[in-house]
Amino acid sequence: MSAITAPAPASSQHHGSTAALVLGAIGVVFGDIGTSPLYALKEAFSPEHGIPLTPDNVMGILSLIVWSMVWVITIKYLVVMMRADNNGEGGILALLALALRETQGRPRLKWTVIGIGIFGAAMFYGDSMITPAISVLSAVEGLEVATPLFAQFVIPITLGVLTGLFFLQRQGTARVGNFFGPVTVIWFLAIGTMGAMQLFKNPAVLHALKPAYAVDFMFANPMPGFLVLGAVFLALTGGEALYADMGHFGPRPIRIAWLSLVFPALLLNYFGQSAYVLANPDAIKNPFYKMVPDWGLYPMVGLATCATVIASQAVISGAFSMTRQAIQLGYVPRLKLLHTSDSIGQIFVPFVNWSLFVAVCFLVLGFQSSSNLANAYGIAVAATMVIECCLAMVVARLIWKWKMWMVVLVIGSMAVVDAFFLASNAVKFTAGGWVPVLIGTAIFAMLMTWKRGRALMFRRLTEQGIPLKPFLEGLDSHPPVKVQGTAIFMSSTVDTVPHALLHNLKHNKILHEQTVFLTIVTHDVPRVPREDRVQLERLLNGFYRLEAWYGFTEQPDIDEILAASRVRYGMHFDVMDTSFFLSRETVIPTSEIMGMALWRDHLFAWMSRNATRATDFFNIPPNRVVELGTHIEI
Repeated sequence: MSAITAPAPASSQHHGSTAALVLGAIGVVFGDIGTSPLYALKEAFSPEHGIPLTPDNVMGILSLIVWSMVWVITIKYLVVMMRADNNGEGGILALLALALRETQGRPRLKWTVIGIGIFGAAMFYGDSMITPAISVLSAVEGLEVATPLFAQFVIPITLGVLTGLFFLQRQGTARVGNFFGPVTVIWFLAIGTMGAMQLFKNPAVLHALKPAYAVDFMFANPMPGFLVLGAVFLALTGGEALYADMGHFGPRPIRIAWLSLVFPALLLNYFGQSAYVLANPDAIKNPFYKMVPDWGLYPMVGLATCATVIASQAVISGAFSMTRQAIQLGYVPRLKLLHTSDSIGQIFVPFVNWSLFVAVCFLVLGFQSSSNLANAYGIAVAATMVIECCLAMVVARLIWKWKMWMVVLVIGSMAVVDAFFLASNAVKFTAGGWVPVLIGTAIFAMLMTWKRGRALMFRRLTEQGIPLKPFLEGLDSHPPVKVQGTAIFMSSTVDTVPHALLHNLKHNKILHEQTVFLTIVTHDVPRVPREDRVQLERLLNGFYRLEAWYGFTEQPDIDEILAASRVRYGMHFDVMDTSFFLSRETVIPTSEIMGMALWRDHLFAWMSRNATRATDFFNIPPNRVVELGTHIEI
């Protein structure tokens, strides 16, 4: 499978009324950032930062939170980043594919862009593990506010909720979202109302809308202020989901949802928490739950738990989508993908699901509290945001044709802000920040090893292969016996003879009446129009070259390819009279051939052995498949 640039299809159309899309965006996109009030303000005043709870400090940190949301979420993501859409799709891999379009002929820039882009994608997996753990744990910790007797049950209840969440994934994102979606609207209305009640008692905290409070706080507390930026950043986690989920809802519904409900509700809650802790300093241990009336505490814990499940659902489904994109772009081995509805975006990846489940459980058991997990949380998200800015600078300069001063002024200034947040979170490296870095580095090594290993393997196959055109011409002088039926040879290259065909000729000494070389090509666009799905070229002596074009958000399917060939070119395939020939390469690591380090050779060989078989991934009828093996040294 190779990746080439295709003519860009028309931008995806977002169906349904604006109101329905806005409601859907509230339920899916904003779950993560919507649960940040559970822990953001209390972490800012944790003892490790050494910031006393004074009115000036409360107003300063509140002002930092407010203007961070304005700058990073409203301006950076809603105004600037959503311009960088890859035919309607957002997210770091879509942005990477967009940035790579203009790097042809610039190998150094190309590999730099690939390196930082894939590392950002790898860090997203770390975020996908930490978000469910910290979100659900912080919600269940509200039981401790009701009575200390519940403290011993927080971990078991958290693990029970997470277990149910991951077991529900098999039912599909749509069903899970439809079940919990309306809760998100109730959640934002509840936290907004709760904050407004406290704000009404002390409206003076509205002065924090002046950015001067944030500036004065940073000048008065330079080092503690720098360290507390890591806690302030917790109010922004989940902001990258606005861009990543743009393809599902479109930019307009996401902007409407943020400005009409989500942002006002978050502001009211943060202002309310600040007003409450100014009147009740002891409440800083858990201001979100402390300002809930006694009669509403248990319902709020239940509502918060549902909201954190939704937040977790967003990153889990995001991990599924990113995995499929990475498979199509050639960075991840083939994995089993299950479609849970007719929508192409609704998929379930068992390996990713259960890997995340195990990792999340270990995080909950290892860190024991949301405060401990907060040390590990921010660094993964902050690193992803910085990398998105770097890729956006490439897109703005090479595709949007911005002047360099404009790139530096607009996107560069955003990168500087994100870099400060990353540096503040990096200080907590030894206190737990090493966890997402370790996870991200390990996944990055695997992704780049698979990409590099596949390139080396294709090079070896090409070196050992026979050019297709001379081979077909040579069959005229020594034609082999032909048998009835069709043979489809799946090939990763279009100009060399598939090894499976050579093995078949060598051992069986026959050819089929109709022989098709099928190559599946992944473009750097999300979707390829159906009318461009297949490209057929008639060769000599009953041979055909068939290319099937797919976008990086689509999954190839043999039935669809054969049907498209019949509609467009009149090619009739009787599946019961068609044999599919596949090469199954066995990778042999060796230090005698220059390529990768030996440990990477062994890693690639292990990943190759455990990849899903092509018959399962491409939905090929297993009783019509012939696999012929070959050994490849890398």
